[in-house]
Amino acid sequence: MGYLRTKNGNHEVDLIVEGDIRSHVAIEAKLTSTVDDHDVRHLNWLHRQIGDRLVNRIVVYTGRFAYRRGDGVAVVPLALLGP
Repeated sequence: MGYLRTKNGNHEVDLIVEGDIRSHVAIEAKLTSTVDDHDVRHLNWLHRQIGDRLVNRIVVYTGRFAYRRGDGVAVVPLALLGP
């Protein structure tokens, strides 16, 4: 596990989880009740960089509903992750 921040600071991903065979999951945490394109821009940038090695992109947020956006990013309420 780790995080990603490019040298010039243009891109940052809060959490990168590395799995078997060079597979990765990227996670962003947002203190917002809605998720828009701006919130997922770094996840989508990373996907363009490493392609299918990024097996999932997730935004954890303070909203109520879990869903998958049209661009493939999973949006998951923080409340679903614990009691």
